[in-house]
Amino acid sequence: MAKKQLTKTIVLGIEAGAFTGIFRRLRGEKSGYDFSGISALRQLLSNEKARLLHTIKTQNPSSIYHLAKLLGRDFKSVRQDVKLLERFGFIELDLNRKGKREMLKPVLAVDSVNIIVNV
Repeated sequence: MAKKQLTKTIVLGIEAGAFTGIFRRLRGEKSGYDFSGISALRQLLSNEKARLLHTIKTQNPSSIYHLAKLLGRDFKSVRQDVKLLERFGFIELDLNRKGKREMLKPVLAVDSVNIIVNV
């Protein structure tokens, strides 16, 4: 069975002189997230988060700690970025157990991101 292509769509529109954004999952869910401005979107899709997503895709880290080591970044900041990306549906965290230890493995939840700007 072929893997289903998952796409995240971000729609930006102008209302009363400000940008507003709506996230929609194309999995049939109708829930979305509103942004008060373009700066919130810029924070969500920063260069560091793009680098983080690319590293998850290409190097398949076994845990958030391993991801932090691959990126050469502080564990706490990587964990915060991972939690934010998980909250907005870009990644999922799989629970792996090794003896008594539990590790969260970051896995990409989407294959592509589309940004649509309505002016």
